[in-house]
Parts: sequence; structure tokens; C-alpha cells
Amino acid sequence: MDSQIPDFRSFTPAQRLEAVALKAGLDAGDVHRLARPGALPLETADGMIENVLGTFELPYAVAGYFQVNGADVLVPMAVEEPSVVAAASHMAKIARRHGGFQTSSTGPIMRAQVQVLGVSDPYGARHAILQHRQEIIDHANSRDDILTGLGGGCKDIEVHVFPDTARGAMVIVHLLVDVRDAMGANTVNTMAEAVASRIERISGGQVRLRILSNLADLRLSRASVRIPALAFERPGQPGKDVVEGIVDACEFAAVDPYRAATHNKGIMNGIDPVVVATGNDWRAVEAGAHAYACRQGRYTSLSNWEIAANGDLVGTLEMPMPVGLVGGATKTHPLAQLSLKILGVRTAQALGEIIVAVGLAQNMAALRALATEGIQRGHMSLHARNIALNAGARGDEIAWVSARMVEAGDVRADLARKLLQERRAAAPAD
Repeated sequence: MDSQIPDFRSFTPAQRLEAVALKAGLDAGDVHRLARPGALPLETADGMIENVLGTFELPYAVAGYFQVNGADVLVPMAVEEPSVVAAASHMAKIARRHGGFQTSSTGPIMRAQVQVLGVSDPYGARHAILQHRQEIIDHANSRDDILTGLGGGCKDIEVHVFPDTARGAMVIVHLLVDVRDAMGANTVNTMAEAVASRIERISGGQVRLRILSNLADLRLSRASVRIPALAFERPGQPGKDVVEGIVDACEFAAVDPYRAATHNKGIMNGIDPVVVATGNDWRAVEAGAHAYACRQGRYTSLSNWEIAANGDLVGTLEMPMPVGLVGGATKTHPLAQLSLKILGVRTAQALGEIIVAVGLAQNMAALRALATEGIQRGHMSLHARNIALNAGARGDEIAWVSARMVEAGDVRADLARKLLQERRAAAPAD
């Protein structure tokens, strides 16, 4: 598949759908689901959560030009914020000319935590639990024959001791579970509950919490990109200066948590829309990302941007990526299944790697804008369309009103209404 769709932005929604359907091999049913509102039936929604009244839709888009490990991929994104899809696609277009994104990942290992209280000898309890390591692993695995049959299951345990808390000594047992192509929450929670009584007997303590950790630091996805400085050349601004500005901006995020919060939010601007579009748990991904950003004892940048010896810009991003292809909304939501079809992924690890590549692209777009004209120019040109819509513009009025505001460098609701009135007043009567 070729992920390049020249002039995609100027297509109508119907033309975009036709182009993506052709490239991704979508059938008539797929096209019908995407073309019409209400892709999630009310009956299905009612079975997904409680107290359902209806459904809530977000814009669903596709970012083009992505190349990951030499393979082209179209990336579905569900997001309400202007400029996100355009920025990711633009950076992907630049990156593909220089080898695209390279990715890797660890195995799909999730942690379940079992909290043990009421032990007077916490280190002795830890030793006893580790002595019964295989017994605990085997018992955990007895609860999921399907997972173990696929090569997954509980692979090991860790035991952490907090000897002096406000509630006394705590012993925390971690089950390390290979969840294969699932996100894994239900699996690891079930295993944690299954081994609780056995751990109580072994440790002599009382088990309280039995639940997964969203700090999936053993389930990491990584992406990297390398861009020559010349790729950032623009009139009056050497590419070398842009590269220096990007690296300076990243260093600011590395040392200052106030900047790091916004820097990392920009990364998540790319990641969350793909997680949402595939029916995965974006709150879990967010929680893990920000906790991982604190792993060295302070909040810092998730990404790194450096200058190679030859002057190339080198960007890397590593973070937890607990996403799946099976279970939950990935199976019940029709558009989540369609997103996976468009992506063409076969494993949860491949999905995680693509998602992190999108996050790195989004981060590069934001830092490039900050290092050059500032963030508002590109963002506001796209935001102008929202303002025009809110002012009542319809059809070709939207592009006309937004273009006039961008030309004036003044994007305001009152100006949009004024421009719309002027255009309609000047239009010939029917």
C-alpha cells in the first residue's frame, strides 16, 4: 500500500473516503459505515457502558504519508482539535523522504499488583513468596487456558517491600503477564484476584488491592526519525537554525516540568487520536505516559531530540503502550475494527509502534513550529474553519470566510460573522 495521497486536504470527504477505500482495500460495507453518521448502533453502545442515552461523535480522519520500518501505513485518527492531523501528515511526508520512522518494542508484558498488609516481617514475607514463585505463577495461569495456549500468561513475579508506611509495612506482589494481543486489564485483574488467597497463606498477611498497574514500563514502544538539516530550509532561515531551535526547545522540556507538561501533551496530541480510533483505552495510555515521564524522580520530556555529527536532526520517543487488538471496544465498536483494517496491523506490538511513530511526528511538528514562526500561525489557519462554522458559514462559505481571516491575521468570531454578512449581502439574489 502507498500511504501518499497528494492534495488529500483539498478533497471532499466523499473523495477522501474513496481514495482511502481504494488504498486500504475497504469493501462496500466498510465505506457505508464510514460515510454515514451513527456507525455505533445504540444497542451496541447500551451494552458497552451504563445509563446510555445516545452516542457522541468525533471527527474521524486519516493521516497520510507515514512510513514505518519501510512499510507505508494510513493512520486513522479521531480527534476534535484542528491542526493535529495536518501536522502529523506533514511531518510524515518530510520523514518518508529520509527513510521514514524506525520502530521497535518490548513484549506485551503487563503488571498486576497484589497488596499485602499485616505482616510483621515484610522481608521474610517477601522471601517466602519468592520461594513459592512457580506455585503462584501456575495458579495464575490456571485461570486462562486460552492465553497460555497462545504463548502468553504469567511469566514471572516481583515482590516489592515498603517497610514503613502510614498503614504499616506493605508487601506488593507483581504478576508479570504476557497478554499477547490484548490490552490485558481484565486478564491481569482476574489473575491477581485468583492468587490472593494463596499469597495470604504464604505470607501470613492480608490482601487488600488486586489490580493492574497502568505504568506499563515493561510494555514499551519506541520510534526514531532522522532528518537532514536541509529538509528544514526556508527563505531567510537556514535548516541548521531550525534544528538548533528544535533541540533547544526539547532541552527546555527536559529541565522544566512546566514546559514538559505542554511538550508531552503535544506528543499525546498524536497518540490519543489513534488510540481512540482503534477503540483502546486512552486514559490508560495517558496515565502510563505521564508516570513514565517521572521515572527518574521528576517530570521531564518523553522524547529526545539531538544533533548528529553530520548535523542531522535525530528524534527518539520511548513510552509505555498498553494497547490491544482484541477485547473491549476494539471488538465491539464497528469503527475501531475498521481502523485496524485501515492500519493493516496484525499484532498489538505493531499497533503500539505505529502509535508512537505518530506521537514523534506530532512532537516534531510542534517543535518545528515553535522554532520558526510560532505555534499560532499554522494552528489558527485551521482553527479559522471552526470559527467560520460557528458563525454560520456553510458550504464554500467556510473556506472563503476562514481564508479572509487568515489573510488578515485576525481570527475572531465577530469578524467571521461580519465577513459572512458581507459575502451574503454581495451575493446575487436568486
